[in-house]
Amino acid sequence: MTEHPVKQILVAGVGNAWLRDDAFGGEVARRLEADGMSEGVSVMDFGTGGLDLAYELIRGYDALVLLDASRQGFAPGTLYVLEPEREEFAGALQDGESIDPHDMNPQTMLRFVNALGGWPGKVVVIACEPGEIDEPGYGLSAPVARAVEAADALVRQTVADLQSDAAYAG
Repeated sequence: MTEHPVKQILVAGVGNAWLRDDAFGGEVARRLEADGMSEGVSVMDFGTGGLDLAYELIRGYDALVLLDASRQGFAPGTLYVLEPEREEFAGALQDGESIDPHDMNPQTMLRFVNALGGWPGKVVVIACEPGEIDEPGYGLSAPVARAVEAADALVRQTVADLQSDAAYAG
């Protein structure tokens, strides 16, 4: 019987803790880390450090679960699961084009990782519709704070799915 190696999965919270609901990703990451995750799963809060996240991904992971706030036009606290494909971030950088390391939002970070050949086997984004994000402040709004518990369960189920070979088929 052949033993399958444990999938290496990075769960990464991103966002600015000083813009209220933009701290959603970091808050979920801190909760997951405090409660512990299964073998092979690393949980980190990258805050606004997109370049740090890019370099971490290049170390080699089977999957990335990215936690972030994202405006999609629904009620604050609504959770979304998105599965971007590598092709969405494909294409070599053109002459004169650059990626600004001081503006590494998740889309730019994924494009950078793809350009460097460090794309993980699977990327899943778990995002939350923010309520209060435009003005500086600290602490999640009530609807987003309530969504953190549901996000915790959603991340754990997503990670469990990503630990199977079936998640990478096709």
